[in-house]
Amino acid sequence: MANINLQFKTNYAVSSKIEPFYKGGKVQISRDEKYIFCTCGSRVNVLEISTGKIVHSVEHDDQEDITSFALSCDDELLVTASRALLLKQWDWRQAQCTRSWRAIHTVPVASMTFDSTSTLLATGGCDGTIKLWDVVKQYCTHNLKGSSGVVHLVQFHPDISQLQLFSSSLDCGIRLWDLRSSQCVCVLESHYSAVTSLSFSSDGGTMVSSGRDKICTVWNLKSRKANRTVPVYEAVESVIVLPQNKDYPEIGVTSKDLHFITAGSKGVLRVWEASTARCVYTQTLTAVSEVEEEDKEDDPRSLMYLLHMPASSRLATVTAEHNILLYQLPGLTTQQQFVGYSDEVLDVKFVGKDDSHIVVATNSCQLKVFELLTNSCQILYGHTDTVLSLDVFKKGFLFASCAKDRSVRVWQMDSTSGQVHCVAQGSSHTNAVGTISCSRLKASFVVSGSQDCTVKVWDLPADLSTSEAEVHQLTPRATEKAHDKDVNSVAVSPNDKLLASGSQDRTAKLWSLAGEGNVGLLGVFRGHRRGVWAVCFSPVDQVLATSSADGTTKLWSLQDFSCLKTFEGHDASVLKVIFVSRGTQLLTSGSDGLVKLWTIKTNECVKTLDAHQDKVWGLHGSRKDDKMVTGSADSNITLWLDVTDVELAEEQAKQEDQILKQQELSNLLHEKKYLKALGLAISLDQPHTVLTVIKAIRQVEDSSELLEKTLLKLRLDQRESLLRYCVVWNTNARNCQDAQAVLQVLLTHVPPEELLQYQGARAHLEGLIPYTERHMQRIGRLLQASMFLNYMWQKMRVAGAPSSASQDEEMDTTPLGQPFFTIDKEKGVGSGDEEKRDGDDGDSGQDEDPDCPADEEDCDDEVSATKKASSNDERTENGGSAKTNGNHHSESEESSEEEDVEGDEKVETTEKVVKCLPVPSTPQCQTFAS
Repeated sequence: MANINLQFKTNYAVSSKIEPFYKGGKVQISRDEKYIFCTCGSRVNVLEISTGKIVHSVEHDDQEDITSFALSCDDELLVTASRALLLKQWDWRQAQCTRSWRAIHTVPVASMTFDSTSTLLATGGCDGTIKLWDVVKQYCTHNLKGSSGVVHLVQFHPDISQLQLFSSSLDCGIRLWDLRSSQCVCVLESHYSAVTSLSFSSDGGTMVSSGRDKICTVWNLKSRKANRTVPVYEAVESVIVLPQNKDYPEIGVTSKDLHFITAGSKGVLRVWEASTARCVYTQTLTAVSEVEEEDKEDDPRSLMYLLHMPASSRLATVTAEHNILLYQLPGLTTQQQFVGYSDEVLDVKFVGKDDSHIVVATNSCQLKVFELLTNSCQILYGHTDTVLSLDVFKKGFLFASCAKDRSVRVWQMDSTSGQVHCVAQGSSHTNAVGTISCSRLKASFVVSGSQDCTVKVWDLPADLSTSEAEVHQLTPRATEKAHDKDVNSVAVSPNDKLLASGSQDRTAKLWSLAGEGNVGLLGVFRGHRRGVWAVCFSPVDQVLATSSADGTTKLWSLQDFSCLKTFEGHDASVLKVIFVSRGTQLLTSGSDGLVKLWTIKTNECVKTLDAHQDKVWGLHGSRKDDKMVTGSADSNITLWLDVTDVELAEEQAKQEDQILKQQELSNLLHEKKYLKALGLAISLDQPHTVLTVIKAIRQVEDSSELLEKTLLKLRLDQRESLLRYCVVWNTNARNCQDAQAVLQVLLTHVPPEELLQYQGARAHLEGLIPYTERHMQRIGRLLQASMFLNYMWQKMRVAGAPSSASQDEEMDTTPLGQPFFTIDKEKGVGSGDEEKRDGDDGDSGQDEDPDCPADEEDCDDEVSATKKASSNDERTENGGSAKTNGNHHSESEESSEEEDVEGDEKVETTEKVVKCLPVPSTPQCQTFAS
């Protein structure tokens, strides 16, 4: 299998996204020609022309769709109107709404525009009224009534001193309003269909109007009469008057007469001479098929808007498929193309040198080739129905596509310019072609699978690097009825000798491609409970991977067609499967919008990637195995980067940093630099280490002062962390004292107002109270027990010893481990000093026995363990009540002390006995006296 040193992938991160930014509606370009403003549902997106990326976006809070918007001529103000009948004024660079007001219109606003001074805003409503607003003084200045139906067009005269407003509604007339008198001065009637746009000459004396009635009218605004009606033979959506002081010989403008450009249903730009009403230039589009050349009203290439960019001598067009194209005058050469909305993304593949581009099949008959660096797009025309599948040859400059139009096409990308053109096509299927696969070793053939249940092998010509004009016609080398239902997927093995197919009939089949002119069946893979969506050969093993609508992915042996492994994890159909990491891991995408990374050896799902909201139809890995791209039905294309090495390096760097900081912390503690140590421990976010530092501070002399001094020097955020740690420490009886010491400093020296500013301070303090009360109760019980022990301690006396001259009994101060002690004769007399010291306690006076003779103390000359036994016997005989609990102790010590006795002299001994319960000492004294 793969190299044993191969590192498994663990994660992918989103590198970039190609998202929809325009879903129809108005488009406007800023005056500085750097940005394109376009509507997308409830948002207005601002696209930067140089990079093709969305740099700003404003959105209505109520999620209502935006019906119209207008950008002021100075690029400062953006006003939007929504279905909620609200007008909002935006600082679009900050995406902040600066003002909001009711639009007085009873129904949504259909059109709006600013005058050249950026102070007056005109709004045309669906209720047939036009309202003018002073956006500086913020009030409504005019309410113009008289239009019938929706006012879909409002435009100021470029010379604001004339105070004229033009509007058009469903009555097909152009109304001219005098803003001084708020009256409709006249109605310019020429069109018999909706007027779509107006354009003025530079001197303001001539106006050109366009309509869907396939004519353009040139108006003299001084006489308010039509100078000429120009038949253009297409429904015109937009018209632009060219500057009269410039010559554009490349597009047929050779005289100083008025010329204008039209954009409409035919999808081409045409230049017209107003004085002669003739077309002097027609734009030619590349790769237009015969079917598309017919005049179709619903042609996806038809143009909806035409915008002039005078500063840079460019034109911008917006197509019915939401594509924005920028052309450079005077030659009308295509400069940039942006795809506003891709609808469902059905397939996506890496192409070009070092995978610099991606080719995308969307829910349309065009292919889109994106340059990943700039998001600029190249639109490929050729198919006449929805493109369903794509595949790329080994080198990346040649790829194949198949579509619902029953055809397959092969495209070639120029390695230097990046331009793509069709080099071969073939149509022999009787139904939609749903899948295609390219040969792996060299560009020798393609295999297609169709809804007609057949698989076809198409041989490619040896030399495909032909001119754009010549397109090779392909014929199938072999045709085989492969399945009983639609063929969903085909794949060619790495050695070009085998073919796998997957179908809706729940089976996958293995075919031989070695024979000349035919395809031979080798075996059938059975086991899926639903249709098979994808098949893929392992790059290194004799293994086939299949994914199915039953939510599983299976690995099959090519030797005996048995199932080797099953991967379960998706909640819905698994639509695509590919091998990565040299065949040791799998990537799968499903209808649940998830992409999963699997390790084959362990059957484990290593990572689940969630970046889509709908079915992920497209999944492809780069040739270097460091990137992948996914395309989804939510119209998003996501580029993923393998970040395994990056995360591993980060983890190692983090561990090294932790080790260094731990060492530094140890050094600081050793050097007793507690403030730095505490700050470092808090920065590491290690509560246990912080606790260690606190304990170290509390073990030195003057710990309370040092702790107070250290804590008060901490920063605010460090104190916040310390308070958070204290809550955790306080839950443990072992650490509660340290927590309470820290809390004492904080609560004593930090003002309550500042304390409550800490993040989560209230919750922390509430969490401290119950545990603190519990600790107080525990300490209270401990204190009671210690007081009882102290009382017991005070009651312990030397059993049988006569009282001293001061009538004070000696109190035991030996450890509890020794049950009693004896008094030597050298210290017998002098023990009164100790007795006085210990006899100061108030309880000792109550234990004195006045009947005990004072001079018995003189008899205590020497202690003998031998005489202890006789003393014990005497006690037993004279007083039964003098029995003690210490007899077994005295007997155990008898043998050890006997050797030290010199002589048989009998002396009276004293003995101190540790008792469990207090017993009055008076009977004992009487017993010894007797």
